[in-house]
Amino acid sequence: MRLNPPSQFHSSSPAETFNYGHQLGARLEGGEILLLSGPLGAGKTLFVKGISAALGIDEEAVTSPSFTLVNPYTGRLRLYHIDLYRLDEGATAAHAVDLDDLLVDEQAVIVIEWPERMGDYPLPSTVWRINIAGDGDAPRTISITQ
Repeated sequence: MRLNPPSQFHSSSPAETFNYGHQLGARLEGGEILLLSGPLGAGKTLFVKGISAALGIDEEAVTSPSFTLVNPYTGRLRLYHIDLYRLDEGATAAHAVDLDDLLVDEQAVIVIEWPERMGDYPLPSTVWRINIAGDGDAPRTISITQ
């Protein structure tokens, strides 16, 4: 991905959060792992909808994988949208979603919500950390670091 972290954006609406996700998604080339953190209601899934739209995936089809754990989508690149919120912390969270198997797909983008649940699980160097701060009607601050 061609991005010069750290980057920080301010979003004052759901549409802006979606658009920032879309801008990021347009730059993805495959092989990226996006660790997406933020409180409940911060707009993480909305941000992923923006990414998916840029990948040619119908954003209306994108839903939170809170209960399914992994939602795969196919567009310009394959997108694996993972949510670890309901899992116990530690490497077992990564194993519960078969993360090792997903990581070998170099043409895929992997987005993991609640990545802190994985603890110290080893990941490749293509990891981007995205944090969305704020909830409710408050503006959001979206930070991207590598």
